[in-house]
Amino acid sequence: MSEAECLLLKQMKMPDIQLVAHTVRSHGVKVARTHMHDWLTLLLLIVIEVILNVIEPFHRFVGEDMLTDLSYPLKDNTVPFWAVPMIAIILPFFVILVCYFIRRDVYDLHHAILGLLFSVLITGVITDAIKDAVGRPRPDFFWRCFPDGKGVFDPVTKDVMCTGLKSVIKEGHKSFPSGHTSWSFAGLGFLALYLSGKIRVFDHRGHVAKLCIVFLPLLIAALVGISRVDDYWHHWQDVFAGGLLGITVSSFCYMQFFPAPYDVDGWGPHAYFQKLAESRNCNPSNTINSSNAQQSELESVYVDTQHGRGPSGASTHDSSPILDETNRLRRY
Repeated sequence: MSEAECLLLKQMKMPDIQLVAHTVRSHGVKVARTHMHDWLTLLLLIVIEVILNVIEPFHRFVGEDMLTDLSYPLKDNTVPFWAVPMIAIILPFFVILVCYFIRRDVYDLHHAILGLLFSVLITGVITDAIKDAVGRPRPDFFWRCFPDGKGVFDPVTKDVMCTGLKSVIKEGHKSFPSGHTSWSFAGLGFLALYLSGKIRVFDHRGHVAKLCIVFLPLLIAALVGISRVDDYWHHWQDVFAGGLLGITVSSFCYMQFFPAPYDVDGWGPHAYFQKLAESRNCNPSNTINSSNAQQSELESVYVDTQHGRGPSGASTHDSSPILDETNRLRRY
């Protein structure tokens, strides 16, 4: 086997280097207790989300001459409400669970689930708060307001005087932004970032197939958004704003727990590398003995990952937090 092939094999095995096995059984309770305040925050977000769905949204003035663009037919949802949590939460959770069974790292499992839930719930709270405050009528508002097709208007203000079901009319004032779209991009956007780090999309090796894997969740989210326009439940501006909101929140939530996907340590959570450093600091003798066997591998992997070059073009100037820690310990 050539030197270049050996180097590539080492780089492919880099994410499997662990000093200690961190499983759900051995460290799960400890990790959850450390982030107890985060789980309590999630419960608070759920309560706020429920309240926002109960309160009455702002009823914007809708004149008779404004109904031209609000008279599209009232249709069922192509993507029903119950399917949104399946797409935005259950699907990413399944992928995260598969990654756990491969790597057996409870820090990755816990932080990925926590980040995913924060991404979806924060997005949901922001979305519904804006919905209630704006009160934009849906494209099918006329048929929600007048199910018999006969418009009734205030003789003075010319505002609509709806005769339909109160619950249906209430939902008709929640067009902006699209909740289906924001939730989908929050959950699947987080999944796309998670996969980017795990399969190391930005390794400068030009494997376009990796990009296809990352873009697949985003395509699903986009199709969910398109279905909202096709069903006349949302204007295109609602879908655009929902998608932008979801992908923005998911990016912030992902970066809270994981390095950027293009980072040299982008394949693991921040907590994993922190625990590695703590373990080495507590056992310097073991670290020094093991560092000699792993030093060349760490240098080649991290430098080449940073620049996407072979051994002939690598520079030892680039490093990672783990490599810096190893070099520091070797000097003692």
